[in-house]
Amino acid sequence: MSCSTSPSSLIRNAESCSPTGLGDAKLEKAYLDECILSLKPWLGPQWEAALRDPKILHPLTVDVGLIVFFILQHSLMATDRVKRWTSSCFGVLQRSFYVFCTALALQLLMRYWEPVRDGPMLWKVSTEPWITWVPLICFILHFIAWLVIFSIILIFDYAELMGVKQVYYHCLGMGDPLAVKSSRAVRLYSHLRHPVYLEFLLILWAVPCLSLDRLLLALLFTAYITCTHSLDQQDYLYLRAQLDKKFQVFSREEAAYGDLLVQNGPAAHKES
Repeated sequence: MSCSTSPSSLIRNAESCSPTGLGDAKLEKAYLDECILSLKPWLGPQWEAALRDPKILHPLTVDVGLIVFFILQHSLMATDRVKRWTSSCFGVLQRSFYVFCTALALQLLMRYWEPVRDGPMLWKVSTEPWITWVPLICFILHFIAWLVIFSIILIFDYAELMGVKQVYYHCLGMGDPLAVKSSRAVRLYSHLRHPVYLEFLLILWAVPCLSLDRLLLALLFTAYITCTHSLDQQDYLYLRAQLDKKFQVFSREEAAYGDLLVQNGPAAHKES
């Protein structure tokens, strides 16, 4: 089989030379062989053998299923149709129910995740001094990323994101928490319910060694985060306007504080 053979010609050959009942199996094997062959210029012999090893393909298949399950749960339950159905069933607990299901799907993903222990690494730090410094640098980057994630979640109203604020407002008869926010803020929230894309990508990819299962996790979640990104120019202009307002308030406070120091400085110096 030459490297220039196309998948379509392989399929036609498999159909013509396969007896009835064996065509599907030969088609699948021919297509798999062609896919692996197309990756050969970028993969070494170790990777080519790993992609054919059932001991490696089985855990990768399980991991793909877990990731797809989490993504489907996280995305389908966020659609308007499912939201209307859960709202009719759970009322003010709709958001809390969504967060509970997401947490359950994440727990299932972590509980049944199968690491690939015998497969090749995309990269692995194993020489000095990098074996000491790279894990430390990755730890610092992860620590900073988690701090940023935590701070952004607080800024974006953590209680409302978790569904707690909806219940609290309902008990006090205050209605929907989003009703007190501006229309531009609500529009931004609908496009940016998870404002931690860059930080999550840093956590996924900044590791001292990248195994096959970790590579699979990073690739699929990177694709998911990228595809669900829906910010537009109006959202950018709104965020820029809010940032400018924050800077103006900060500048006024700094100027007032400076004037206060100038006025009270000599008196405070004499008293001391």
